Order: sequence, then structure tokens, then C-alpha cells
Amino acid sequence: MSRSLSALDTRLASADADAYCLQAGSTDSNQLYLSGFDAPDPFFTAYTGDELAVLVSGLEYGRAKKESDADTVARLSTYDYQQRAAEEGRASALTGVYADFLADLGVESTLVPERFPVGVADGLRDAGIAVGVDHDDVIETVRATKTEEELDAIRRATDANEASMAAAEALIESAAVDDDGTLTIEEDGETVPLTSERVKEEIEVTLLRHGCALDETIVACGADAADPHDRGSGPLEAGESIIIDIFPREKSSKYHSDMTRTFSKGAPSETVAEWFDLTHEALDAALDALEPGATGAEVHAAVCDVYEEAGHPTLRSDPDTETGFIHSTGHGVGLDVHEQPGVNPRGEELKPGHVVTIEPGLYDPEVGGVRIEDIVVVTEDGYENFTDYPVELIVE
Repeated sequence: MSRSLSALDTRLASADADAYCLQAGSTDSNQLYLSGFDAPDPFFTAYTGDELAVLVSGLEYGRAKKESDADTVARLSTYDYQQRAAEEGRASALTGVYADFLADLGVESTLVPERFPVGVADGLRDAGIAVGVDHDDVIETVRATKTEEELDAIRRATDANEASMAAAEALIESAAVDDDGTLTIEEDGETVPLTSERVKEEIEVTLLRHGCALDETIVACGADAADPHDRGSGPLEAGESIIIDIFPREKSSKYHSDMTRTFSKGAPSETVAEWFDLTHEALDAALDALEPGATGAEVHAAVCDVYEEAGHPTLRSDPDTETGFIHSTGHGVGLDVHEQPGVNPRGEELKPGHVVTIEPGLYDPEVGGVRIEDIVVVTEDGYENFTDYPVELIVE
């Protein structure tokens, strides 16, 4: 995908470094973003400002030449890796190869992220290459501002997400309620409980049909819903809040979306209904505060104001509270489902192209939990809400 690396150029100049280097597989989103190459095993990337170069195994060499964004693609065998590994051991051979690769690029000093392997950094230093640490994660900062191509990928992931949420809601709507309040469905001629696991299966299958996938999702009912990151398990119950939080990744682009809705099969308790309306109000207050130049801290404060004025604890009013609003308002979304910028008490200025979630919620094990989450992009004059899914509590 197209991207601007001017901020990375500026960071290299300020650090007086010849290159920015990564050693990781493409599961590291910075590596995938900078190199443009999707490979599971670690490989080495060096960006000098004038040149982007990658060093890969022979297995990946042909594909890297075709698929990566690199100007230069080299392979380990060019630097006699196998012979050196036999003589020196794998770790020493690799760092020696990396050092020779950098020397060919004219690199004498490099900047690396905090997650860079310490053994590789030590080996490069032993080979005479100065290694400085980028504590600010400049590549993730670059990634925070999305291009139109990236935004389109997130829109597609959001469309898939909405299809999977609709499938989950439809499954809950189709369920019957047995005498003890458990939701049931008919499968293979038998009446069986509708479980969190069964709803997750429906979500995952729907996402696959729409070109997306995920490793896990949240379908949490009752007391489980009082823990924001409880994945949920077991039978679902009528009249209890059911939090469904889906955060898929588009398989082709690797970009995520994120959305949460809270449902109740039949009428919930008065408290859950009140919490739902208040959380919807908090969502609207956050969106009203969202504009370029506002900070993530200001948007978060708007949510805290709504909850605190209604008498609910927040981490702002009580840092030790275990009930009420017990998390931040949102986070950036892109190649990672949680990335910059933050919509939290430390959140910095929001800029056009920043994609964030807005997800207020209230939690108490005695009641359950309620959360509503949309995903939006900051624009030149406000925001665009990618999420076009109804905010309705009761499923009949």
C-alpha cells in the first residue's frame, strides 16, 4: 500500500542515523508496513531514506522480489550464511550477515525500535555498527495516519463486521427461551442451548465468507459481560445483557475493524436498560467532541463527564474502582486492532486520517455489562463514522 515515510526521514535525521532497521516477521505490523512483505519468519529490513532493502532467506527471495516494496532484495546465501552458521553458530552468523548487508548499504549507524532483538543489536554493535533505540515508535506514529487505500480496507473490514454482527443478532433473535430462561435453538432435530461458542462460530463463518478472519471474539452474557475482556462461554440467558465485540482482520490487506453491540433477548432489567441509554448518550458525547485538533484526552473526558454526572464511578473519579466505566474510550485501529492514537487520559492530538474506536461502557458483576462501539476516521472538518449498524438493545 502507498504510504508517506517523511516522518521516518525526519526521525533518522534528528538521530543522525544512517538507517532504520527491523528484524521480525510480518506478524510485526511495523515490519509489514515498512517492507510491504508478508512472510511469517523473521527477516531483516533497512530503510536509509534513499533506499529500502530487505534481506531474506532463499525460500522467500523470489516472492520478496515480486511482492515487497523494497528497492533492493538480498538473500542470506549472498553472505555465505550456511557456512558461517556451521562455523560460528546460527546467532553469530546472522548478526555477521546483517552487519555485512548494512555495510554494503553504506550504513554505519542505525535506529531500531524498542522491540528489536537485543542479541541482534549486541551483535551489530560488536561488528562496529552504532545502534540507537527509537523509544517513540516512529513507524507506528506514521501508521496512525491512514491513506485512502488504507481507509478503504478498513471500510471493507467494517462491512464484513456488520454482516457478522447481523448473523449473531439473527441467531439470538431465532432462539426460544426455555423454562429456566436459557436460550435454545433447534439443531439436527434436537433442542440445544444457544451458547456463546455457537454464536462465535456463526460470527467466524460469516467473516470468512466476507474475506475476513479473527482469532477470537467476545460474546459475553450476564456476569461475564461485567469483565470487558471476558470472551464469554456457556449458555446465553434471556433478559441478561449480551456483549458482542468483533474485531476482524481483512485477509487480503491485513487491516482490522472493530465494533461492539449489546443485546438482550427480551426485556432486560431496568438497570441494564438505563445503562444502555446512558452509554448511547456517552457515545454521542464523545462523537460530538471528536474533531481534528481535539485530543484523545478531551474525547475521553466527554465520556467521563456523562457517566460521572449520572453518578457512576469512572477511573478518572476513582482510579481503584472495579465497577462503572473501567477502561479508556478508544484506541487506534489499522494493521493492529490496538494501535496509535489513544482515546484515553493521555491521548494526544487527533489528526485527519486517524482511525479510532469510540467504545464507552458500564460494568458491575451484580448487573452485567453494557458497551457500544463504533469505528470512525477523523476528517478535515470532523469525522466519518464507518459503522452503520443499529444501536438497539432488545432482541425479540
